Amino acid sequence: MKKRIIRLAFTIVGAAIGFYYLPLLWAVISFKLATSLLAIVDMVIGAVLFFLLSLSLADWVANLMKRTEQALAKQNPIYLIFGALATIVGLILAILISIPLWRTRVPVVNNILPLLLMVVFSYWGFRIGTTRLDDWRNLLGMRRDLDKDTQSQVIKRQDDNYHHYKILDTNILIDGRIYDLVKTGFLEGTLLVPNFVLYELQYIADSGDSIKRVRGRRGLDILNKLQEERIAPVEMYEGDFDDIDEVDSKLIALAKKVDGVIVTNDWNLNKVIQFQNVQVLNINNLAKSLRPRVIPGEHLTVTVVKKGTERQQGVAYLDDGTMVVVEDGRYFMNERIEVEVTSALQTDAGRMIFARPLHSTKGIDGHHHGQKEQSKK
Repeated sequence: MKKRIIRLAFTIVGAAIGFYYLPLLWAVISFKLATSLLAIVDMVIGAVLFFLLSLSLADWVANLMKRTEQALAKQNPIYLIFGALATIVGLILAILISIPLWRTRVPVVNNILPLLLMVVFSYWGFRIGTTRLDDWRNLLGMRRDLDKDTQSQVIKRQDDNYHHYKILDTNILIDGRIYDLVKTGFLEGTLLVPNFVLYELQYIADSGDSIKRVRGRRGLDILNKLQEERIAPVEMYEGDFDDIDEVDSKLIALAKKVDGVIVTNDWNLNKVIQFQNVQVLNINNLAKSLRPRVIPGEHLTVTVVKKGTERQQGVAYLDDGTMVVVEDGRYFMNERIEVEVTSALQTDAGRMIFARPLHSTKGIDGHHHGQKEQSKK
């Protein structure tokens, strides 16, 4: 059905072109015929030529229309509305500028230049309408009643300590812990996912490297779960920063624009943000602060899994991954023993706990006794 409509449209356009432009050809070759009959002949010739042309172009035009429909269906309705309105405004401006040009008798100025102006102004209108959505919302007065009641005044006083938008970067979506954090309800506000982060996730998911591909698909799955379960409001930021190449720099620019907070687990990005006057929530710092604390004298039960750097040390790990360095631990390899905490040290790489076995003397004596018996044999 769609192909038939396309062919019909080609035929009608061909008939119109034949009616208007074929008389110029007849005048050049001095071909004469009755005016009414000549008009019919012109329309038939144009219609037949364009119908034959549609036989080869109908599939291409149908596929182009299908891709266009799919692309438009994925866009936010607000994005399409502002884009269409701005395009119309651009066309109106182009027409107003073209009115004096049409009245001139210069061949290029009175026909080709107005068409170019319409194309350029409509493109500019569409770009301005779709890349400045936040500015248009503010201009249309979506916040005009913010200060009219006492409740809004309370919110305004909290602006210094409250940021509505929590901007998610690529790494935090791939990490996956953001889903569990949001599910607890401790992260308030609206989660904002920029389009350039989504494009980076899609690029990683389509990578030839199997490891990167799994990571990218994991990030997309986490984003889909956040949207489908509606645990917290999730918005997509349609705009972009064309003059900025790196995604991290775009995140910082977006945070400044919407007065948001960047949620990440990227250590390097965290350091860069500290110099940009932008607030950041690092999920690794949160996990570190929530680890159970130990104090000297506390008893722990651990399994020594490997030797330490010193001669008689052994290394064990708590359930959360914290390293426990056990004095004389080499004598209890792969054994589950009870130790007493002597001290704890916090480093950039994590936390280290130093401990000693509660029955180290007995274990060491027994170990040496066994060695002596073997030496006698």
